[in-house]
Amino acid sequence: MKENPSDKKAKSVPLESATVLFAGDSGDGIQLIGHKFAAAAAQEGSDLGTLPDYPAEIKAPAGSLGGVSGFQVNFGDDNVMTPGTKPDVLIAMNPAALKVNLSNMEKGSILVLNSDNFDSVSLKKAGYESNPLNDGSLANYRVVQVPANTLTEGVLKDSGMSKSQMLKCKNFYMLGLVYWMYSMNTDSTVRRIKKKFKNKPHLAKANAAVFIAGYNYAEATQIFEARFQVKKRKLEPGNYRNLTGNEAVAYALLTAAKLANRKLFYGSYPITPASDILHTLARYRGKNTVVFQAEDEISAACACIGASFAGAISATGTSGPGFSLKSESLGMAVMCELPLVVINVQRAGPSTGLPTKTEQGDLMQAIYGRHGEAPLVVLAASSPADCFDMTLRAVRIAVKYMTPVVLLSNAYLANGSEPFRIPDLDSLPKIEIAPPPPPDKFQPYVRNPETLARYWAEAGKKGYEHRTGGLEKEHMTGKVTYDPKNHAKMCQFRMDKINGVAREIPPTEVFGDSEGELLIVGWGSTYGAITTAVLDAGKLGFKVSSVNLKYLNPLPPDFGTVMRRFGKVLVAEEGFSQLRTLLKAHYMIDGIPLNKVEGMPLNSDDVFVKIKKIFAR
Repeated sequence: MKENPSDKKAKSVPLESATVLFAGDSGDGIQLIGHKFAAAAAQEGSDLGTLPDYPAEIKAPAGSLGGVSGFQVNFGDDNVMTPGTKPDVLIAMNPAALKVNLSNMEKGSILVLNSDNFDSVSLKKAGYESNPLNDGSLANYRVVQVPANTLTEGVLKDSGMSKSQMLKCKNFYMLGLVYWMYSMNTDSTVRRIKKKFKNKPHLAKANAAVFIAGYNYAEATQIFEARFQVKKRKLEPGNYRNLTGNEAVAYALLTAAKLANRKLFYGSYPITPASDILHTLARYRGKNTVVFQAEDEISAACACIGASFAGAISATGTSGPGFSLKSESLGMAVMCELPLVVINVQRAGPSTGLPTKTEQGDLMQAIYGRHGEAPLVVLAASSPADCFDMTLRAVRIAVKYMTPVVLLSNAYLANGSEPFRIPDLDSLPKIEIAPPPPPDKFQPYVRNPETLARYWAEAGKKGYEHRTGGLEKEHMTGKVTYDPKNHAKMCQFRMDKINGVAREIPPTEVFGDSEGELLIVGWGSTYGAITTAVLDAGKLGFKVSSVNLKYLNPLPPDFGTVMRRFGKVLVAEEGFSQLRTLLKAHYMIDGIPLNKVEGMPLNSDDVFVKIKKIFAR
């Protein structure tokens, strides 16, 4: 296929970045075209952030507000750190998609609407009393009406497909329009369409044809006033691919097992939004990777403990209610002092809550949510790509300190994506596992003097036979005992071991000046929004810095000193002040709260507005 022709009529407009939102019914293939657009943007060299937004209802009525699916892509130069706040362009497949998202569109933004779906029935389902296409309510926007249904049927009229089959391809027609608008090459996406539908060649041919027809329609009709040229990211040389947070976790677990020269065991029960880790790893099951889909969350965690006892790199993934169910098993892993990585992809609760929406509501549960004194390590990832690095970090700590490690992700990171530079496996440090003493000197709870971890003597290893379980163990011998002083001693060992992980934590990185008027503290996925807001505030002369916490238990040793260098501390989180409460308990610093509990990620506008209010006081 030849390079796409450049437009000669529409004016060319350079942009540092752009935010596009695809929206439609849950059956409109919105997630599919969103992923295709994001992958193409990444391949062309853009940095990007994505925000898939799934309906909470499993099968919401077609055309209803509750059934709207969305996929937002922010792409451009090196300053792209979030999926964007207010989209520049909304592609709405029906009235419901328009109504749900219009309030978040700036005046003057572009609305690309499938006009064929704005019929009386669809308008009524979306709660419109009149048609917004002709009642003047969209006068402040640049509206582009596209009869996508009719045009798609025209392209496929000789395909032999039924009308309903043809209309399922209309999402690719709209995608083609957007490619023309942002001067994107179509070749790679045509190849991806053929790969996606390789087992159904008639669908591959139809979707590719409709996609190209959409592109050509924009070229021929000049329906857009401008064609945009978006700046690219300055990338380091290397191989890149666009990864979601869940995919990054899965690939990190596979990598960790290779670096440790151990078998990987992943035991999990399917749960939204963590299931894609299970799905991804299932594609790699074989001699060195065992993937176990358990009958429930408890059996998944217990199987992982057994696999760890047998010497495997062991991990389990879950979300929300599933993490609650694993709490007893986590206590057992603490007592057994076995390495286990638990990925908690947080979602909005409580109970079933909003299963497809994001939140940061499990922090206290991760740190304290077990009966008895059961300390463990808690980490957090800050971006989809960072899920890879922090999962590797979690495995390293788990095997070095013989402890469970909880890695907190969330729906935003899990489903969002960004370009990821694939590391050379040989360049990554091996995961070293301390060998146990000789058999004649081995005892199950003899400890490494440096880490206080007991040695990993996997079951079945000659000369290292021992038993484990949930009852308290005698120091050194591992025998079951109810001696009160021994219990106190073992609790102290386990606590000191976790506190010792602080030695692994690098000095706290402050974005901006190391001291000043205001420090914004966030953790995990709030990194991009906070950093972007700090950059915007700096342009207006505000003295603001920020810190993103990835180590939450134990906390960084120098963090109290860092906070006290600032006049005020703002604690931003997607929840009701769990981090703020934790910091107050540790450091007696009562931070200013910024809480968002809407099932949506914190965005830079949220933070920027709060910054201005603080400096206005």
